[in-house]
Amino acid sequence: MQTLSSLDYAVIFAYLIGTLGLGLYIGSKIKTGSDYFLAGRRLPWWAIGMSLVATDIGAVDIIGTGGAAFSHGLAVGNFEWIGCVPAMIIGAFVFIPFFWRSGVTTIPEYMERRFNVSVRSALALCWIIFMACNLGIMLLASAKMMSLHLGMSVNACIYLTAVLVGIYTISGGLAAVVYTDMIQCIIMIGGCLLVLVIGIIDVGGIDEFQAKIRERELAQKLEPVDGAAMEQAPETEEEDLLHTSLILPADADTPFPWTGIFFGLALILSPAYWIGNQAIVQRSLGAASEFEAKAAYVWGALLKNLVPVVVAVPGLIAFIKFPELTDGDQAFPELISHLLPVGLKGLFLAAFLAALMSSIDSYLNSASTIVSNDFYKRFYRRDASDVSLLMVGRVVTFLLVIWAVGFSFFLMNRSEGIYTIFQTLMAFFQGPAFALLITGLLWRRATGVAALTGFLVGVCFSITLFALNQPDVYTALGLEPLFQISEPFLYFSIWAFVVSFSLIVIISLCTKPEPKEKIDGLVFSLQPQRGEA
Repeated sequence: MQTLSSLDYAVIFAYLIGTLGLGLYIGSKIKTGSDYFLAGRRLPWWAIGMSLVATDIGAVDIIGTGGAAFSHGLAVGNFEWIGCVPAMIIGAFVFIPFFWRSGVTTIPEYMERRFNVSVRSALALCWIIFMACNLGIMLLASAKMMSLHLGMSVNACIYLTAVLVGIYTISGGLAAVVYTDMIQCIIMIGGCLLVLVIGIIDVGGIDEFQAKIRERELAQKLEPVDGAAMEQAPETEEEDLLHTSLILPADADTPFPWTGIFFGLALILSPAYWIGNQAIVQRSLGAASEFEAKAAYVWGALLKNLVPVVVAVPGLIAFIKFPELTDGDQAFPELISHLLPVGLKGLFLAAFLAALMSSIDSYLNSASTIVSNDFYKRFYRRDASDVSLLMVGRVVTFLLVIWAVGFSFFLMNRSEGIYTIFQTLMAFFQGPAFALLITGLLWRRATGVAALTGFLVGVCFSITLFALNQPDVYTALGLEPLFQISEPFLYFSIWAFVVSFSLIVIISLCTKPEPKEKIDGLVFSLQPQRGEA
């Protein structure tokens, strides 16, 4: 492993000073809660679009997606191509302008207006739990990378990263997040593209890269299993080489079979993430106009087409170069350590820090928004001033940083990949949350009782599926595993959505409709005006 040079440290230091300086400068102008949470609703489309991409390409993606590609192949790229772009385009022209016109600050706030306060609280609580856990995942991913290159322990890197990012995010609001994300988006894509180009050159070009992938996978299939070599070599048919396949069979031993990708990701998890994730949607809520909110999502979708190429393909390069690796999450760090020369390594680590900061500041700001607006202001101080909300938001941000450190230590000894942990957490409630969104926004007959019941039962059902698929549980109960593929988080979201959606429809038809005056302006077909309740 190469060590960082003085030039590498200088590059990293310059990046950190520049980014922190910009963030603190913008943050110094924040005076009210409205500025902190929605940037005064003055954000331009080009900045929001790049911020969307920077937030989504976090430390989890650089480490986790590269690791998943190393372990399972290029099919993980579908999480960007199929799992982002279509949902972003649909969101741009249907859901996002609707939310912008309705004038809400959070998605749970819309749920109270449409249904009731119980639905709002249940959804807000799920998002808080997810965001808090996700912060721990991000810290752990960053610590693994920094530990490898800085020669520090993972624990020390967790503390260092938490302090660094905590200072930046506590002082900055949504405006600081968006404008620093814009710079970080350029650095991230550029840094990962640099690794990709150098890696392809190192393995001998594109043709040689494809040939070596084929050789490596065939060699992997011939490796001894339980002390005995395979009796017969597999045929060299393309369909047998899963690492370069985008579409995998339903019975493939990976988390990414085509059935899960299409039904679980494209139809449920993806639209739930891009249409209902507070950390994502909050940027469009701060847009200067409805046009800016739409254009931001379209611009972000165009940029997202680059992400699988610059993040997942390097994982395949590591698959060729480091066959001895057993932990996929170490694939990208090893690639950086062995490929990049002096100075360029510092540039990539700056890009990695950009990914880290852009994701953490976004989730911290959005989590603070939910706590401040959906809990503090809603239940404790209905008349809270903008100044007091600003103070509460910053205190919550500090507490979330402390929590994230503790949760990252909890995850440290887990055997699952970082990306899988992240996606499994999302699968627990994203299916039910999406059922809430589409029934509430598109069907005026949906009722509050049905929404609350369907959402809670769906979340419990998803967690139950996860529990019944754990070896200790199904063995103790004398059952067979529910799913034959490894880490079937995509199927959790499918069935949880089906259960929630079915219950919402059935119970709504059996209960009294919501009064028309209550839902007027809150159902998509009624075309609300901005600020209507």
